[in-house]
Amino acid sequence: MAKRLNNQSTIGAVLQQIIQVNKLQPGMDQIDVKEAWTQLMGNGVKTYTKNVVLKGSTLYVELGSAVLREELSHGKSKIVKMINEELGREVVKDVVLR
Repeated sequence: MAKRLNNQSTIGAVLQQIIQVNKLQPGMDQIDVKEAWTQLMGNGVKTYTKNVVLKGSTLYVELGSAVLREELSHGKSKIVKMINEELGREVVKDVVLR
């Protein structure tokens, strides 16, 4: 009978390795940032959010309300900080509100 190697890894470690080998991290960041935006901004902002796109380290958010866009533009640095804290690493460096 063949001897098994005791080569155990956690599922999380194996998935992380697959993500790194296949260069899937930018796509995973895109998904994570969209989820973080929805969770952190709440239902009021979520209703007016049309699109959230991460390109490089810049987060582009399309909003349906000019008043809300103006209000959020005053707290861009806080939004960046909150999203990065939620993700546990620095993914977003700038926010562009459209």
